[in-house]
Amino acid sequence: MEAPFPPAWEEILQHNVTHYLLLTDTERAHLRKLIQVFIVEKRWEGCGGLILNDEIRVTISAQACLLILGIPHNYYENVESIIVYPSTVIPPEYKPGFFENVLEPIELSHPIVGQAFKQGEIILVWDAALHDSLHPELGYNVVYHEFAHKLDMLDGAADGTPPLSNRKEYHHWVKICSRAYLNLCREVDKGKNTFLDAYGALNEAEFFAVATEHFFARPREMKSRMTDLYRVLQEYYRQDPARREGRNNRHV
Repeated sequence: MEAPFPPAWEEILQHNVTHYLLLTDTERAHLRKLIQVFIVEKRWEGCGGLILNDEIRVTISAQACLLILGIPHNYYENVESIIVYPSTVIPPEYKPGFFENVLEPIELSHPIVGQAFKQGEIILVWDAALHDSLHPELGYNVVYHEFAHKLDMLDGAADGTPPLSNRKEYHHWVKICSRAYLNLCREVDKGKNTFLDAYGALNEAEFFAVATEHFFARPREMKSRMTDLYRVLQEYYRQDPARREGRNNRHV
C-alpha cells in the first residue's frame, strides 16, 4: 500500500470506471490502495484466448473494491481466483463423481457473463465488465453482481443476507428486503415492467446482487422509487451513491 500508484493505472480508472469520477479525492485515494492490494492478493487467469493485462485487472478490481470502500473487510477473503473470459461463455457441464449420489436433475450449462462460487473463484466476462463500467445508466454491472454474491457468502450461505453487526440490523434487513423481494416477485409474475431486473425474483441471493447493481449504477432513481431498500443498502455499504451522483451533477 506504500508503493506509488502507477500513473498508467490512474489513466485506466479515469477512462474505464465511470463511478471513479464521482468519488471525492479521499475516496479515490482509498480505492487506489484497495486496488493495489486486491490485484496482488488474487490469482488472475485469462481463459478462452484472453491475455490478461493491467487494463483488465485494474478495471475489474476498481469495481469490486468500490463495494467494500466503506465497510469492514478483508479484501474478499473468500475470493481466491478471478477467471476472465473475453466474451460470453458456456461453462463446462457438471459431471457427478462416481460415488456421488445425485438426488436432483443436473442443470444444463447455459451462457453466462459472470458466476461466483462458494469454493473461492469468480468467473467474469471482460467485454461485459468493461461495458457495464462505462454505462452505469443501464443498471447492470456483472462485477458488482458477482462480488455482491461473495459478500453474501461470507457467512457461509448465499441467502441474500450478508453478515451484519447485530440482531437489530438483521431484523431490519429481513423486514425491508423481504418486502421488496416479494413485491418484485409479484410484479414479475404479473408481467409488469420493474425497476429492478426480473432476475432478482429468482431467489433472495439474486435479489441482493441485483439490488446492489442498481444501488451503485442507478442510485438516485433507486432512492426515489425504492427508498427503504436504498436506505438499507446505504447502511450496509456505508456509502451514499445518490448523494455522490447528485453532487457531481451540480458541478457539471
